[in-house]
Amino acid sequence: MDILLVSFQSGLASLASYLAAHVLLCLVPAFFIAGALSALVPQQSIIRFLGPDAPKWVSYPAAAGAGSLLAVCSCTIQPLFAGIYKKGAGLGPAITFLFFAPAANILALSYTGVALGADFAIARVVLALSFGIGIGMIMAAIFRRGEEARQADQTFSGGERISGKTLLFLAALIALLIAGTLKLDFLQSVLFTTELPWTAGAAVQAQLDRWVPVDPATGAEGLTLQGLMLIGLLGLIALAAWRGLGKVDNGFNRLTPIALGLTALTLVFAALGIRVTENGLFFTLTVRTVTIALLCAVLWPLARRFEDWDVQQWLWETWRFVKIIFPLLIVGVFLVGVIRNFIEPAWIQKIAGTNTLSANMAGVVFGVFMYFPTLVEVPIAKMFLSLGMHPGPLIAYLMADPELSLQSILITSAIIGKLKAWTYVGLVALFSTVAGLAYGAWVDGMSLLILALLIGGFVALLVTTLHFIGRAKPVPAH
Repeated sequence: MDILLVSFQSGLASLASYLAAHVLLCLVPAFFIAGALSALVPQQSIIRFLGPDAPKWVSYPAAAGAGSLLAVCSCTIQPLFAGIYKKGAGLGPAITFLFFAPAANILALSYTGVALGADFAIARVVLALSFGIGIGMIMAAIFRRGEEARQADQTFSGGERISGKTLLFLAALIALLIAGTLKLDFLQSVLFTTELPWTAGAAVQAQLDRWVPVDPATGAEGLTLQGLMLIGLLGLIALAAWRGLGKVDNGFNRLTPIALGLTALTLVFAALGIRVTENGLFFTLTVRTVTIALLCAVLWPLARRFEDWDVQQWLWETWRFVKIIFPLLIVGVFLVGVIRNFIEPAWIQKIAGTNTLSANMAGVVFGVFMYFPTLVEVPIAKMFLSLGMHPGPLIAYLMADPELSLQSILITSAIIGKLKAWTYVGLVALFSTVAGLAYGAWVDGMSLLILALLIGGFVALLVTTLHFIGRAKPVPAH
């Protein structure tokens, strides 16, 4: 009974930490971006670059290039992936986008280089690019009949392009996402500080620390007073948005501006630094805080340039993505916290201390069940390395962790179907294991010539497999 109680508390702690620390500044803008992609971007403009008939030399690099600009995790990328897939992007390029954005975006690569060294960063980008495109091509080949059926009823008018006002609006939304997640010294520059006296603050924070303790070994980040207030604001947004955004396709109502105003307030509050001290609350206003506030303010006049119907469809599509993805996210994060409670970091050296097949597979399993939000996987990887994890399994972990988590698997299944989702999971696990074995062999001193021959053999096997898949009867959509 005690272990069940502890596991339940661990799940709640994981959920509280995630909601307070990671959902707001990355996931919330991502939902609005996905809604804009779905409602405001002409379908033909997506098809032109990412559609199944687009040249592979255009669609796959375009998908990887788009993903490299977004500092997002496997959950944050889901609404964006759903948005471009719904608008007609081919399964292959959409999967490449889904894979590459969390694994090798610019921020993740730069952070990896600083924390772990340039070798890890270079290996990460090369492997993510080659394997991301490879997985996308395999998925497109396996499920081509389902993709043909998906595209069969869609007709497109030629020459449709994204309007200037839509591009500007999307740019502002993407800037909001980047401003909230990018860890630049400029954005973290302090503009103003003040301390408000509140003698009970320290006692409240101490109680929160007892309820949701910080544990770096398992990635548990605890719950701050600011985080608790942010969770409360999320609850208020949900209450207002249930009708304010959920019924907006029938017209604006009095709860619509309340839901949007609470969302903007929450984002600005999340970007504000609040720290509990012995004397009270210490507030820090940074460039990030001001930037988030300005971008939220700019979005209002930009949105008014559209017809009311377009804005209503944008907000309704955003809410639709929230209803599909957010409940699965909640369940997945809770389960991660429960499962993580049974994994001891001391096992790492014993299980993944050498570059063996089982060690690399263990690295992939670590990535799935010890999932951490975007960029958090890097310091955790550094901890794994210090505990004795071999660089090979560590690369396998770095490849798998941003891509696979219980919550992202559930969400992907809801978007493209269970068969496609689990095929993708299997391919990511396979390619991550191969990546770890290859990098680990190089670290252990294997000749580059022999390593190149082995990788060449793997590529040849892949090409042959694709050839036979192409000649075989395609797998249906579900």
